[in-house]
Amino acid sequence: MQMPPIEKTQPTCDSSNMPDYDALRGSFSWEDAKAEIEYFDGGLLNIAHVAVDRHVQSGHGDQIALRWISKSGDVTNFTYSDLQERTNRFANVLKARGIKKGERVYSLLGRVPELYISALGTMKAGAVFCPLFSAFGPEPIQSRMEIGDAAAILTSSRLFKRKVKGIRETLPALREVFLIDGNADGALNLAPLMEEASPSFDTVPMDPEDMALLHFTSGTTGKPKGVVHVHAAVVAHHMTGRIALDLRPGDIYWCTADPGWVTGTSYGIIAPLTNRTTMIVDEAEFDVKRWYGTLESEGVNVWYTAPTAIRMLMKAGTEEAKAHTFPNLRFMASVGEPLNPEAVVWGHETFGMPFHDNWWQTETGGIMIANYASMEVKPGSMGKPLPGIEAGIVEVSEDGARELAEPSAMGELALRPGWPSMMRAYLHEEERYAKCFRDGWYLSGDLAMRDADGYFWFVGRSNDLIKSAGHLIGPFEVESALMEHEAVAEVGVIGIPDETSGEIVKAYVALKPGHDASEKLKLELIGHARKKLGPAVAPKDIAFRTNLPKTRSGKIMRRLLKARELGLPEGDISTLESDEQ
Repeated sequence: MQMPPIEKTQPTCDSSNMPDYDALRGSFSWEDAKAEIEYFDGGLLNIAHVAVDRHVQSGHGDQIALRWISKSGDVTNFTYSDLQERTNRFANVLKARGIKKGERVYSLLGRVPELYISALGTMKAGAVFCPLFSAFGPEPIQSRMEIGDAAAILTSSRLFKRKVKGIRETLPALREVFLIDGNADGALNLAPLMEEASPSFDTVPMDPEDMALLHFTSGTTGKPKGVVHVHAAVVAHHMTGRIALDLRPGDIYWCTADPGWVTGTSYGIIAPLTNRTTMIVDEAEFDVKRWYGTLESEGVNVWYTAPTAIRMLMKAGTEEAKAHTFPNLRFMASVGEPLNPEAVVWGHETFGMPFHDNWWQTETGGIMIANYASMEVKPGSMGKPLPGIEAGIVEVSEDGARELAEPSAMGELALRPGWPSMMRAYLHEEERYAKCFRDGWYLSGDLAMRDADGYFWFVGRSNDLIKSAGHLIGPFEVESALMEHEAVAEVGVIGIPDETSGEIVKAYVALKPGHDASEKLKLELIGHARKKLGPAVAPKDIAFRTNLPKTRSGKIMRRLLKARELGLPEGDISTLESDEQ
């Protein structure tokens, strides 16, 4: 089931950063991409220099780099010169407190300026930045800081007292705790340290393969994985921001992701700054009126958000959207989980342009497959691989990984290794890392298909695939069909054991306002899905929920739905943001 393609959103092909996909793909090389990045002598570099310092040196210090909107609505602007000075000061604070090259500096903060300053200042000093979600509890904080041998953490007084103070004795490597808003026993007030620190700092030249970032991703079982990214990743951040997100110098850019998630760092800090945009950072959580108002009042050109937020906007109806105009909005993109076709079409109807879905992972460090401004969008598709990225559909067996060349063959989505932002390790877990690679492929763990036009289509995580009466069923296809019904806001689909069929499909559905759960609606939804998908694929059962369990990055946690359905251990739920009610 596919919807008709939506034609390219630019008035002419020449108006996008990539006028012709095939032409650029044929001529692209990572060596050329490296030439756009400013290196130090000897081939050394530093992400913070590429993101901030070089813009000041080239005369753009007065441009606003970060516009911060507080929860109360107050606005504070930071120019590139401001950002350079503050990141210099933070780097000097780290140096004065004995934080050395390669040591890990963690942050536990919401979307406040200090988070962005500390990220860049840490890398500028040659240390490694590791962001944590502010919503984490003490246990996931402790496990992540243990894995990364945390030397320092930046947080607030409230979060320190509630979440860090009680676990500090279990973290022998942790020497420094910096607080952005005061003093506490065993912690330092950052403000006077910053005031005393010099505004000048010589950015530490780093080997391209030196660690710059440490992100954590949760597995279905076991402890979280510490994903290592290096300074060379900035080449991919810069290029993918320009090509996949169509970023241009001077753009007003809003990435709604929290830097506690990899998108909020790769595309909420690094890519927009290397491309010399003005970043909008909103401290507040999602609010329909506030979001529409921000898009309009800030004159946002490029907007990067998550499927969950898009579905929440859809759920709220069209009246609020119609109360605003968005003349500056040029490009909209989505990431976090596959974007249902209905949301792509809704974006076109509401904003005059579709949302451009893209695919990548914490492990890939940057966007790998995308829908582009100069190409038709096939609603529901991930799009096509970035120039410089070779993607394939492979069948993995004991004999190895074999590429499936025929169109629409379903298999595991795999990439040829070697792009700059590819993870270099799972920290301290060499065997776990090695299992991600087979026969010259990086195995993503995602199931997908590639159509005859070269567009890739997400099917599901390999462990989400439902096997029912001989049929292999991807949950995303079922979820998308149910999303077409006017009553449905969100869907999560799992397979549950069945003696006859092996598994049957069960859907968990959250409804839009004005629609009430009932047996009649349940039967109507099952009938709707049977009509769209056929009886072999349609759900056999539907359960209504007020909310579905999601991570902070917006992914519906199907494995958690399944664990609760079957009474199994829930595993790592440290990234859980919302839960079913």
